[in-house]
Amino acid sequence: MVAKRRAQMVEKTRAKLIRAARKAFAAEGYAAASMDDLTAKAGLTRGALYHNFGDKKGLLQAVIDQIDAEMVARMRAVQDRAKTAWLGFLDANIAFIEMALEPEIQRIMLLDGPAVLGDPSRWPNQNECLRTTTQTIQALIDAKTVRPVDAEAAARLLNGAALSAALWIAAADDPRAVLAKAVAAFRHLAVGLLQIEE
Repeated sequence: MVAKRRAQMVEKTRAKLIRAARKAFAAEGYAAASMDDLTAKAGLTRGALYHNFGDKKGLLQAVIDQIDAEMVARMRAVQDRAKTAWLGFLDANIAFIEMALEPEIQRIMLLDGPAVLGDPSRWPNQNECLRTTTQTIQALIDAKTVRPVDAEAAARLLNGAALSAALWIAAADDPRAVLAKAVAAFRHLAVGLLQIEE
């Protein structure tokens, strides 16, 4: 009983810190966000931050993990609404690219995240994304919707293209104009995988 209550307290503390950090990182950016202000707004101490996340960088990783999980859920919902598996796959990737227009995702995931944590394609959550994309492409190959190509190679190339498009949009002076170009080009790249009837 005591261990369960302690685990609940730890989870509650972590949730408070993540919520406060997410607001601060989105509003001020990672570099400008003060850990003293952030912990005070959460009603906690810097010691709680260090105990739970190690440092500010660890807290950023936790925020990114949370946002990433939300993005994946949104992409799955888009995919599930599609009329075919292929359209679901395409729509989910385009939804990811479109999320680059959202200020919180732009700032935290696409600008500050790479600057602080390095190449997003090497983040731990990308392994799961790559695995899922590879499985989806393999299923489309098995259904003879997609040409017989190496599923992992295709997944890496398409994931890379979608990520690159999102990073381009986030850094652009006119993100909406870049979005239109990026989505059109991504569609052409992806359609090249489709099986052609002879």
